[in-house]
Amino acid sequence: MKWPRTDLCDLFGIEHPILLAPMSGATTPALVAAVSNAGGLGGHGCTTFSGVAFREQVAAIRSASNRPFHVNFFAHVDPPKDGQAGPAMRAMLQDLWNENGLGVLPAAEASWPTFGNELLEAVLETRPAVVSFHFGMPEASVIAAIKQAGCILLCSATTVAEAVALEAAGVDAVIAQGAEAGGHRGTFLGDVMGGTVGTMVLVPQIAWAVNIPVIAAGGIMDGRGIAAAFALGASGVQLGTAFLSCPEASVSEDQRAALLAACTRDTPTLVTKGVSGRPARGLSNRLLTSVVQLEDQAAPFPMQNALTRQLSGLGDPDLAVMWAGAGAGASRAMPASELMATLIDETQTALVGLT
Repeated sequence: MKWPRTDLCDLFGIEHPILLAPMSGATTPALVAAVSNAGGLGGHGCTTFSGVAFREQVAAIRSASNRPFHVNFFAHVDPPKDGQAGPAMRAMLQDLWNENGLGVLPAAEASWPTFGNELLEAVLETRPAVVSFHFGMPEASVIAAIKQAGCILLCSATTVAEAVALEAAGVDAVIAQGAEAGGHRGTFLGDVMGGTVGTMVLVPQIAWAVNIPVIAAGGIMDGRGIAAAFALGASGVQLGTAFLSCPEASVSEDQRAALLAACTRDTPTLVTKGVSGRPARGLSNRLLTSVVQLEDQAAPFPMQNALTRQLSGLGDPDLAVMWAGAGAGASRAMPASELMATLIDETQTALVGLT
């Protein structure tokens, strides 16, 4: 297929400007490899990995694919050691813990540190083709080291100001993350509750403001959305929720069923910082509707996770954290390679229809 713009394909050395969103806990080496082998750019969420685990994951991807892929990390500011949830939030969550026999709610503590030396050393050793960050970029010396290792750099922006700052910091392409996106909103400048501009509005504004390729993300589920992204000025797209229904994704059967059920009924998504301490979008259920009412009392990110993750691990879909974007109702169950082929065909049809 002939794409309207090829600057992103040229940058990554790929055939199709379709990126798999690096969804921590949901992407797997098999899913990453399948997308890359189909000509896109597979992405793996690696924030929670140790250096050893990261190296193992990279090796597993490379054993299944010799194509480029990207790895993603959070670059958040570490929370204060004494950060805690407010009393009303703790009382509500303690009630849920009591209902499920989990005992006494623990003190909030950081689930993982921001990107640091251990993972930097692993990145410099393994040299993945592309490295991406969420919640902003690491310090300049880290950026320089990664670029010196030959890695291409990406980062998410939820506002024009963030995109301009990222270009100045040296990223090679910017991901314009619209408010429809599933999982964590990547806002890093100003109020953490900001960054609520939709994809259709955000993409052209960022495309006007920067001179590097723009990747549209948020609510894109099919070829019509991909074609629209190009019409808005993007050079490519990043899809996450669309791939969660693939058998290669590491999601629970409850979440996969909920995503597919969303195709036949109105299954709303909800944004709250009550799960982790930062705004994130997921399928609405009892847990999310409970914490969103008290989200102003959430512990700082990522400390709030310590209070919600055991509930999510119970296997109860009403208490599970099921990150998903606003486009979840367009989910389709098919292998990732088949989905990639479908997306490409749909995009070609949609682009022809626009001429």
